Amino acid sequence: MDVKLRIHRFVEGKKWVQDYTLPVTVGMTVLEALTQVKEHQDPTLSFTCSCRSSICGACAVRVNGNAELSCEILVENLMKRYDTDELTIEPLGNFRVIRDLIVDWDPKYARIKKINPTVHPKDEFSAEKGCKQSPEDFNKYKKLAGCILCGSCVSECNKNALSQDDFLDPFVFVKAAKITQDSRDKDPKEHLKAVVDAGLWRCFNCQECTAKCPKGLDPAGAIEKLKEATFKMGLDDNVGARHAKAIYDDISESGTLDESKLNIKSEGFFAAGLRAPMALRLMRVGKMNPLDSHPVNKEIETIRKVVKNAEAAAKEEN
Repeated sequence: MDVKLRIHRFVEGKKWVQDYTLPVTVGMTVLEALTQVKEHQDPTLSFTCSCRSSICGACAVRVNGNAELSCEILVENLMKRYDTDELTIEPLGNFRVIRDLIVDWDPKYARIKKINPTVHPKDEFSAEKGCKQSPEDFNKYKKLAGCILCGSCVSECNKNALSQDDFLDPFVFVKAAKITQDSRDKDPKEHLKAVVDAGLWRCFNCQECTAKCPKGLDPAGAIEKLKEATFKMGLDDNVGARHAKAIYDDISESGTLDESKLNIKSEGFFAAGLRAPMALRLMRVGKMNPLDSHPVNKEIETIRKVVKNAEAAAKEEN
């Protein structure tokens, strides 16, 4: 059984797709297939790899439009998943491509600095006593420490695809969530404020970062935890937080969204007024009528119970 690899090439500003065909052996990973191409067919093909054990994250690429760790994903399994003997391999999305499948990580690493990414020990700690914490406190953020900086979450982030100027990469938010949950840090609010300023509330909540994480982490969940923390620490004076609270209040009070007032509650009268042309268009086609009374869902009591149960479950999780 053979597989055709359609590899996106990029060399000195020139782009093209080059096809390579090779036999599929039992247990062959995408990384092994790329290595065979480089060693036996085309030594000019460039890609990155290191540990070959799903630890370093260096070998991540996109296969048929989805981010994968090439050292752990099997060619045979991909052929079965997509029901094809042709696999398209390209560099990770939302990165600058340096050559072929190699992308530039330097700008991404630089963006981590925006969240003040180091733990600032509490005053009770010292060089002699160390910075001890209980296993329970460690377990609160232990999983977040499993990020291997492979870039899969960045590659599939729809907000990053639209604009990276006002939004950090998902793995940076994972790092921020880890630090703000670390009981040894004396000022998690400092890190959290930096995260809010760096675009926390601009997440699309598309869940692609979580779906594509090869280590089973939950970047989207980490972002939601950070949003929750902004309310606890009094950092909720922004459009995103007010929008979330407006939705919560509407659901709790009536079980439905009052969309005619949602922008006013979120942005204030002046900013909402700038959207008057859109509001007029919605009114013209019957999508909105500000004169209508806001209906109360007949299942409001059930909805309120759901909200309370969700809040109770969140407290237990914390």
